Amino acid sequence: MERRWAPEGPLDVGLALSPHKRGGGDPAWRQTPDGAVWRTSRTPDGPCTLRVSVKGGCVYGQAWGPGAEWALEMLPALLGADDDISGFVVKHELLADVARKHPGVRIGRTGRVMEALVPAVLEQKVVGQEAWRAWRWLLSRYGEPAPGPAPEGMRVIPEAAVWRQIPIWHWHRSGAEAVRARTIATAAWHADKLEAAKTTQELDRLLRALPGIGVWTSAEVRQRALGDPDALSVGDFHLAKIVGYALTGEKTDDPGMLRLLEPYQGHRHRATVLITLSGLRPPARGPRMSVRDYRSF
Repeated sequence: MERRWAPEGPLDVGLALSPHKRGGGDPAWRQTPDGAVWRTSRTPDGPCTLRVSVKGGCVYGQAWGPGAEWALEMLPALLGADDDISGFVVKHELLADVARKHPGVRIGRTGRVMEALVPAVLEQKVVGQEAWRAWRWLLSRYGEPAPGPAPEGMRVIPEAAVWRQIPIWHWHRSGAEAVRARTIATAAWHADKLEAAKTTQELDRLLRALPGIGVWTSAEVRQRALGDPDALSVGDFHLAKIVGYALTGEKTDDPGMLRLLEPYQGHRHRATVLITLSGLRPPARGPRMSVRDYRSF
């Protein structure tokens, strides 16, 4: 199935889709040499593969699999058509400059909670390289082959029932220890309720009622699944330092970040997206967080 969509105003498709990429070699996300982005999803109607390309100011979507119609219906939302920037008033020249350079920044939503939740839990308190290795292993082992002419190796995230049944030794082989494994399996038992959440407040409440899911994980899920422009990733290893350095020239902690972003209430995640795009980072000093391999424990 195919769909052509002409967005209103500037749109950077690559930036809109990039939050859903989980490291190099993500089995659910590919960008081919022609510039097209391929993405798999488990929709309410079943698995699908979506190819997104841009030509002449229009977005072209092609989809395969039982969930193709649903994916194409959601294509504008995925790319930020529902993103409401009203009330976002820039208070710092840095953000104004980035906004001028990147007028096509939009926050999209997938409408699929488990697709955002599983990799977010895998990324808890570990470096990205470790989390993405586990994500690749689990999808390669338990995911379905992507429908249609998808690039080689692409997979569709398993159903919730599959996550509940993965044996602990396979979690170990993926590199995910028992705590993160239990968190994902527990969330999978409540997948229907999570997927049915209508508002970001409701989803936040449901997520944080589950053991192993706190403020950071809830924010990471709501940013991607519901396109929440205010879901601030408090507790992130790097974010507070980056925000502090970009806005004041000095690193700060989470309380300091919250104070700095107070003027952007309702759009704090949007503000951090623009800050990240500025490229400003505090100088690297001291040891980096080490890559642990739980497979050897």
